[in-house]
Amino acid sequence: MTAARAESRADARTLLVSVWASAVFAVVSLVWGLVVDSRLILFDGLYSFASVGLSLLGVWALRAARRGPDDRYPWGREIYEPLAIVVKAAALGGLCLYALAGAVGDLLVGGRDVDTGWALVYAVVATAGGVAVSLYMRRRARAGSDLVRAEAAEWWGDALLSIGVLVGFAIAWGFTLGGRDDLARYVDPAMVALISAAFLVVPARLLAQAFREVLTMSPPAVREQLLACVREIEEEYGFAESFLRVAKVGSRLDVEADYVVVASSTAQTVTEFDAVRAALLARIRATGQDPSISVGFTADRSWVA
Repeated sequence: MTAARAESRADARTLLVSVWASAVFAVVSLVWGLVVDSRLILFDGLYSFASVGLSLLGVWALRAARRGPDDRYPWGREIYEPLAIVVKAAALGGLCLYALAGAVGDLLVGGRDVDTGWALVYAVVATAGGVAVSLYMRRRARAGSDLVRAEAAEWWGDALLSIGVLVGFAIAWGFTLGGRDDLARYVDPAMVALISAAFLVVPARLLAQAFREVLTMSPPAVREQLLACVREIEEEYGFAESFLRVAKVGSRLDVEADYVVVASSTAQTVTEFDAVRAALLARIRATGQDPSISVGFTADRSWVA
């Protein structure tokens, strides 16, 4: 089994763990939210329910991307990965906006009555479970694909949501114990409004990152690393000029490097050019990248400028 295939299977297993965890959270949250009549818990459940379908979409995208190139997809199917993240982020962003609108409506009509005792019990359970899964996903994301990192970011947001739920219901319970049921009515919709508005940051960030890959924009940090490698080779072999184009699409990094050859360059033959290619690839791999690379040579810069 190749390293890439092993990593793909590890990523798929991680995403499936996320699917099952989301399914459990969704069922518990939706049932508990209906019992205590809490929009905040229902929002948590709907978020987890949406995550189940979106995580399955991520598993499909990951498996499709790992099929490799063929006649129909000569450059591979890695574009499915950022597209899946775009769908995921758009769906979660829409859910947050829907929850925010509902919460504002509840605030305008005087809040909602919630069984704060049982709601607080739920918040403790959800926070403990959410933090545990989030820590697992963040650890797996360190060596995982972009899909796994997106999933980890989603779980981190869910863990923060659960902590917010816990704080909100603790406040509501305190109001209830103090005989201020009139104030306790506002806690549930107020927390939904605050959390859903704050949580919009996560899908917005995921959308921005995924769209960069869909549009095949150059990743700035990676490009700077590779540019240093390309220029080192340029100086070493005495080329007149070098050009670099970099694009990251899902788990695939595309690199095109071109060199302008002059009479004083120490590489002039096809065999010597192959040696340059090997030297450049070795330098790039030393940075931790393993790209799909194309290296060209020309005596006329107009072909590559």
